[in-house]
Amino acid sequence: MSDFETVAATEDQSARRGVSGEPGTPDRAGEPNRPRSLAGDAWRDLRRNPVFWLSLLLVVLVAAMAVAPGLFTANDPRDCVLSRQHAGPSGGAILGYDFQGCDTFARAVYGARASLLVGALSALITGVIALVVGMLAGYFGGWVDAVLSRVIDIVLGIPLLLAAIVLLKRVSTSGETVRLFAVILVLALLGWTTAARVVRSSVITAREQDYVAAARMLGAGNGRIMWRHILPNALAPAIVVLTIALGSFIAAEATLSFLGIGLKAPTISWGIDIDAGRVHMRESATPLIVPSTFLALTVLAFIMLGDAIRDAFDPKLR
Repeated sequence: MSDFETVAATEDQSARRGVSGEPGTPDRAGEPNRPRSLAGDAWRDLRRNPVFWLSLLLVVLVAAMAVAPGLFTANDPRDCVLSRQHAGPSGGAILGYDFQGCDTFARAVYGARASLLVGALSALITGVIALVVGMLAGYFGGWVDAVLSRVIDIVLGIPLLLAAIVLLKRVSTSGETVRLFAVILVLALLGWTTAARVVRSSVITAREQDYVAAARMLGAGNGRIMWRHILPNALAPAIVVLTIALGSFIAAEATLSFLGIGLKAPTISWGIDIDAGRVHMRESATPLIVPSTFLALTVLAFIMLGDAIRDAFDPKLR
């Protein structure tokens, strides 16, 4: 057999085994060579990342505690008896009682609701503002971009905690619901700048692509181009930033409540319990350690989840 016939036979056998790379044939990993999207590649990386699954598990647990705290404890966090002050574990109180005789574990479980509500709603409002401002600045450019960029710079230069303390002082004597939504609005209105900058950068990159030029040549208007073609490309980076920001908002709410500026009793919050546990730390450290641990794990879970999603959507890290 000649050299040409040997090479041809080898190529034919390789093609039959699926090495040729034709559509529908298995690749080296044994998977079909179907067209893949960025989201598909990201999901393939995420499902192989143990950090993603660990952080997602913690987030699901915290969300379950916020939605259905009765699944984790049968005790009432507001059932406080002074005779049980700093008592050890007994009955359903697996971590003992605090200074007021309340179940420490029950209060930590029920405290997830206020903290997660503040973080989630703040991140939602932040995402809407960031998408609108970032899309307009990145797509239109010119004086629109100049004005909106200066607004971003001004808001970015305001210290979040200091401004939150000043603004929340105005509602210090308001009711429980008013204070809750005041904290949400203050954190959202002061924390959208980083996400807006990320969206703006993504939009500037996307508007120069060929598919945007093709859509414009076919007669698509600015609204359709922004909604159908540019928004899907700007959404993934924004989700990553907002996931990390959600954990930061939860930590900021706990800080404000700890300082007596954010939420106040009778609202159950990790920041309030940390402040109460700090005062009586020498008598018993458990009422301080338990809510602090819940808060730290929750914030860490959202930050790790955001980092895992960011790494999965970043082609340079593959």
